Amino acid sequence: MPPEIPQLESLAALVDLDKSSAVPLYFQVAQQLEAAIAGGVLPPGTRLDSEIELADQLGVSRPTMRKAMEFLVDKGLIVRRRGVGTRVVQSQVRRPLELSSLYDDLKSTGQEPATAVLSNTVEPASAAVAEALRLAEGTPVIALTRLRKARDQPLAKMRNYLPALLLEVRTDALERHGLYELIRAAGIRLHAATQKVGARNATAVEARLLGESRGAAVLTMERVAYDDSGTPVEYGTHIYAAARYSFQMNLLMG
Repeated sequence: MPPEIPQLESLAALVDLDKSSAVPLYFQVAQQLEAAIAGGVLPPGTRLDSEIELADQLGVSRPTMRKAMEFLVDKGLIVRRRGVGTRVVQSQVRRPLELSSLYDDLKSTGQEPATAVLSNTVEPASAAVAEALRLAEGTPVIALTRLRKARDQPLAKMRNYLPALLLEVRTDALERHGLYELIRAAGIRLHAATQKVGARNATAVEARLLGESRGAAVLTMERVAYDDSGTPVEYGTHIYAAARYSFQMNLLMG
C-alpha cells in the first residue's frame, strides 16, 4: 500500500471561480479539481474534506459542491467510502483498442510498467487454446501468467499462450520487456488480431492479486494475434482492475 498522503487543508488556493461566467459553478469547480488531479497537485490518496467544508472554503452552496463531487466520482477520479471519507484515486489507464501490448501502451505514456512473472511453463494445449491457435489438442504451448503494474499499482493479470516451437520466452526477458516486443524481436511480424472485451466480478484470488475487494468489477479481454501470413501466434486472456483501467475506441462516421 502506498504511504498515506496528508489531507489537503483547503481548496481555495487551487480553485479560482468566476461567478460572472456563464459556465456553471459546479462545472468550474469540477474542471479545476480534475486538472489538479491530472497534474499531480492532488495525487492519489489525497483526502478531501466533507462537502460542507469544501463548499465553505470555495464560497459556493452545498448543492453546487455536491454536483461537482458527483461529476468527479462519475469520472472515476475520486471515491467516497464510509469511514474513510473522500479520496483521490489513481487515474485510469485508457488503452486504445488496437494491435499493441499493454506494456507498449504504458511505456509510451510514461506510466512506468513493471511485470511480475507468476509462471512460465510448457504444457499441453487445452481444447480452447488449441482451437484459438489452430493446433491439435495436446500440442505443447508456452503458458505465461504475469501481473502487470503501472506506477507501482497492480493493473492486470495476463495469461498468454504461444506455440512452443515459435520462440524461446525467458522469464528474465519478460520482466524487462513486453511480450509483443519479444515476439517482434524474434522476427515475427504481427499483422492483425481478433479481440473480445467484457466485464465480470473478480474472484477472491483475482481481487487479492489486483489489490481490490472481493467481487470488485474487472474488465476482461480475450485476444488472438496473427502474423502476416494469417497464422495465430498468440492467444491471451486478461483481466484488468476496472477502477484503474478502461478501453478507448475511436469511431469514424462514414
